[in-house]
This record gives sequence, structure tokens and C-alpha cells, in this order.
Amino acid sequence: MHVRAFIKEMERLAPPDLAEEFDCGRIGLIVEGRPEIEKICCALDATASVVRRAVEYGADMLVVHHTPLWTPVTALTGPTASLMRQLLAADMNLYVMHTNFDHCTEGVNDALAELLSLENRVPLSLGIIGSCTISIDELARRLSGNIRIWGELTSISRLAMVAGSGFDPAFLAEAKEAGADAFLSAELKHSVARYSPLPCIEATHYALEAPAMRRLAARKGWQYLDDPPIVRSIV
Repeated sequence: MHVRAFIKEMERLAPPDLAEEFDCGRIGLIVEGRPEIEKICCALDATASVVRRAVEYGADMLVVHHTPLWTPVTALTGPTASLMRQLLAADMNLYVMHTNFDHCTEGVNDALAELLSLENRVPLSLGIIGSCTISIDELARRLSGNIRIWGELTSISRLAMVAGSGFDPAFLAEAKEAGADAFLSAELKHSVARYSPLPCIEATHYALEAPAMRRLAARKGWQYLDDPPIVRSIV
């Protein structure tokens, strides 16, 4: 497959127009490599470990959710230089789908809702609300145990969620208005938790977004490269 055909397919899957304004210039083909593509790898992040394994696999294309070039590059030094050196030396393409993949049908939020068996789903501004059919303990298990609960919560009937960092007061108010009795997302600030109108279930960014990339790789027949962050609970 030619890289142009690959890009066309990815844009059909996650149209760039769905992306948030801050993603301008940060999605799509971020690093250009060889024009013909046969082997494709997929991961949440283009970490040093992921790129090294993609090179070892002989990948022509690496598809990730988070760009490794978030801020404008005026100098290539340190870890960024090391990462780019590996990609360029291997003549590998790097393609990024971020908030456009969050918003699209069968994207990041849909994958998370599927993982958590959410039913009767209704879209929110950046996420989904639906009927929760599993216990809090089971929800924690499906998210690899990486959750913290802020507020009083013994069971969940209607769960609102935003994969990634979605603990925004406006989203919490929208979820409350839509009938949610709990809100799931990542990277909760103390100032938001203190005044949230809903109990907050805080998971890791990785636990909420990696399922979508894993599912995408499985459906496309790509090689998925897992690189979870090290999270340790100390009691």
C-alpha cells in the first residue's frame, strides 16, 4: 500500500476535521518515511521502547495516539533527537490520531465504553454517558486496578466518562445534567475534585486510552506494541 492510500484510509476512519483546534499540525503524518507500506505497528505512545521494537519488527509505519512532537521543534536534542534518529534511520513513517480519534465513531471513547460494557450510550461534548452494568470492583479490574474514587460511591447506574484528561468543571456539569451519578476520567486536580457535582473515578491516562489502540490493531491486523507506565500502589 502506498502511504497516500494509507493516509486516506486513516482519515476515513478518524476525519481530521473532528480534531480539537489545539491538535492543528499535530496529527496525521508526523514523520515521513518510505512510500510503500507493508508492516504496520500500533501503540498509544511513540516511546523509546515502542520505536525500538517497531524497528526490530521491520515496520514501515507506526500509528500512535499521542504525538512525540507536541511543542514546536527548534532544536533536536536529548530524548527527542534519539527518538527521531531511530525513526529516520529506519525510514519509518509515524502517523498520529489524537482528538479526531477520540471523537469519531468506534474511536477512543467507544472502545472504553465497550470495555466497560456501557449500554444505552449517549454522546457528550467530549465523551459518553450510558448505563453501567458492572460493579465498581469489576470496573476497577477491567482498568487493571488503576482507579481512585473521590466522593461517596457504592454503586453506579449512569456512568459518564471521558477517555484521557477530561475532569473539566464544564464536562462534570454537563454529565450531571445528563443524569450521570459518577464521572470517569484521568488526571484529576484537587481543585476540581473538591467542588465536583458528581463522585469522580480517576484512572490512569494509559488505562483509559490504550484499549482503543489495542482494538484498532486487532481489527486491522497490525502489530500492537504495549508499553504501560510503571504504576505501583503503596499501602
